[in-house]
Formats: sequence, C-alpha cells, structure tokens
Amino acid sequence: MDLIANKRKLKNLINFLIFLLGLLLVAHPFIARYLHNQAARTEVQEFRDQSIKIPKTELDRRIELAEAYNSTILPSMNGIVDPFTAKQKEGIREYARMLEINEQIGYIEIPKINISLPIHAGATEEVLQKAAAHLQGTSLPVGGEGTNSVITAHRGLPSAKLFSDLNKMKVGDVFFVHNLRDDLAYKVIETKVIEPSDFESLQIMEGEDRVTLLTCTPYMINSHRLLAIGKRVPYHQGEPADIQKLSETDQWNKWLIAIILLLLLLLILFLKSKSKKKIRH
Repeated sequence: MDLIANKRKLKNLINFLIFLLGLLLVAHPFIARYLHNQAARTEVQEFRDQSIKIPKTELDRRIELAEAYNSTILPSMNGIVDPFTAKQKEGIREYARMLEINEQIGYIEIPKINISLPIHAGATEEVLQKAAAHLQGTSLPVGGEGTNSVITAHRGLPSAKLFSDLNKMKVGDVFFVHNLRDDLAYKVIETKVIEPSDFESLQIMEGEDRVTLLTCTPYMINSHRLLAIGKRVPYHQGEPADIQKLSETDQWNKWLIAIILLLLLLLILFLKSKSKKKIRH
C-alpha cells in the first residue's frame, strides 16, 4: 500500500510540476513586459524630474548645440559635412551628450499602441533590448525645419513590448517626442516597408520637420524594415492622452498576474488537501 501511495504522490507531483511549468511559460511574457513597462516608466519620470532642475539658460544652450549638430547633416544622408563653425564642431564632438540625463536623451509616447519609452543615443544592441534608440547620423530629436530624426526599437521581444505593435500605426495617428526642453507632436503621414539598405526613405525633406519610427518586419523574420513617418504638428497642452491608456493597460496586466498567482495558490491548496485525505484513508 505504501508503494502504491508513493507512486500516486510521485505522479501528482510530476503533474503539478508540469502544470506549474506550463503556467510559468504562459505567465512569463506578461510578467516580464509588465516589469519592463514599470522600469521604463521610472526612467521616463526620472528624466522629467531631472530636466526640470536644469536652468533655462542651460537648456537653451544644449538645444542650440543639438540644432548645430543637426545643421551638419546632409539631406542625402551621405554622412556629416565638414564642420565650419566652432559651435558645430562642439555639437558634433558631443553627439547626443548635450541632451542626455543618465544616458537618456528624451522619451517617446505613442497613444495608438500604448507605449512610453526612454530614448537613448545610438542604436546599440544593449540599448535596443530595453528602450528606443536614436539612430546616429540622423537629426537629433529637437525639431526644426530640414530635420528627420529616426527613432528605432525592437519587435517581438518576450521581455519587452517596445515597437512590437508599430504595424498598427496608420496615417493620421499622432505620437509625441519629449526632449530636455520641448514637447513635440508628430502626425503619421506615411507607413511603408523598405529594404534594410534603403536609406532614401530616411532622407531629410527640405523645409519639413519629421520623425521616423523604424523597426524590423515581418514579425520574428526581420528581413525588412517597417517605417512610420511623422510630420510635425502643433503640440497642445494636456497631450498626450496615452497616460490614461497606459494606466488602464497596467491595471489589466496587474489583474492578469494576480489571477495567475491566485490559480497557482488554489492548485497548491487543492493538492495539499487531496494529499491529506489520502493519508487519512
């Protein structure tokens, strides 16, 4: 009888471990993405808090340097022209450091796909695993005529949403870019799929203020690049409306994680209760 009871216990334990493993596999993306969202929110809030403390004269100086850097970029995207003023030399030498707070140069908010992400300088793999990145060689995200700032992020990471839903962006959707001093709004005027080597679509358009969002496509294959091209529109105080949407999404994620943990607790209690009944018999 003891042998039969032990076999039953072992079978129950194996079944429980299999169920637990399956539950963890299902829950992992939700938990990981929730934790990433909270970390991104914290980083964005720190950027906001620190930027407020910088004197206006210093903010203006930094933005002026960024604009000087932008003025050195050729519309054809063939590289950066030789600097011809001291300010442009300084702007190039500093690259995005004039905009940085703790290595963050701003943040992007996209209501349509419910994301708020820090923007870091340079699209390194380390940055792309956790945040959006400014593509070096394109305009810094400070606005101005004759600029096109390219912001890129990964798709399909199980640990972070990032630009996974960028394919949902449509013409007319508005997104927001925030730097040390300014809040900038952009309306999508075109979405397109290009070859990785097609830099023509990233070119500066004379007289236009653009931000282009870039990620890989098709989903999980990543052979091409998906673009959402935005053109500057007036920013109205009180925008963006995504704060509420992001809050609602976070609340849903919290409930989902709570339900999963509750199911796990109920399963453990059920198995313990069942085990006690067998021992009594």
